[in-house]
Amino acid sequence: MTDINQYRIDTEPFYQALGKEVELYKAAYQARLPVMVKGPTGCGKSRFVEHMAWKLGKPLITVACNEDMTASDLVGRYLLEANGTRWLDGPLTTAARLGAICYLDEIVEARQDTTVVIHPLTDHRRTLPLDKKGELVQAHPDFQLVISYNPGYQSLMKDLKQSTKQRFVAFDFDYPAPEAEASILSKEAGIDLDIAQKLVQIAQTARNLKGHGLDEGISTRLLVYAANLMNNGIDQKDACRMALVSPITDDADIRSTLHHAIEMVF
Repeated sequence: MTDINQYRIDTEPFYQALGKEVELYKAAYQARLPVMVKGPTGCGKSRFVEHMAWKLGKPLITVACNEDMTASDLVGRYLLEANGTRWLDGPLTTAARLGAICYLDEIVEARQDTTVVIHPLTDHRRTLPLDKKGELVQAHPDFQLVISYNPGYQSLMKDLKQSTKQRFVAFDFDYPAPEAEASILSKEAGIDLDIAQKLVQIAQTARNLKGHGLDEGISTRLLVYAANLMNNGIDQKDACRMALVSPITDDADIRSTLHHAIEMVF
């Protein structure tokens, strides 16, 4: 039997609320409504889910979805052993049985024929059919399903079906306002507020280039990386080039623009 305690979050993950999202999530959990969290890369979606799991005192099972993920990866499969076969629950089944929050990160990366297995868990049935095992799992009263994805990366070929979307209540996330983001960065990375404000200023420059050569702007996560490098003695400009420019683009013109912004700010 799986030990549910291994999925509990012991220390509080730092999260600074920017609106009513904490209270709204609590209400969604009390009603056991499935939740969808949408927003750009590195804006705090996963941290928010972790924070809420800690705040509610519930175990959290996270699945990083990918295009090779099958339904069996989610629900479970039979394993061949010396004495025969043994059934092994997948993370979704484990969460449903034990009453954990199951978080499917970047759900659209999974194939659509895989995501349909979550449908019976997201309506009044709250069940999970294990067809290969001939079992119908009734979800634990504490179970909740949470999914996330980045709408900016989606296309007609890679998006959630309406039949899936309309099974969830949703939160729209975005990068915080500059003052709030600087405050978050200062607390998260332990750097001076004035340095945090300069990093956010560079991020704003990159985000203004989205759709004009950049698919995605500099995330709050990358700002934390830059701050961590500075805290470890790396020169401010070198830290910015390493964490804020090189990861997001190989375009010479855009790199030049961002390098110029770094020179201006620092």
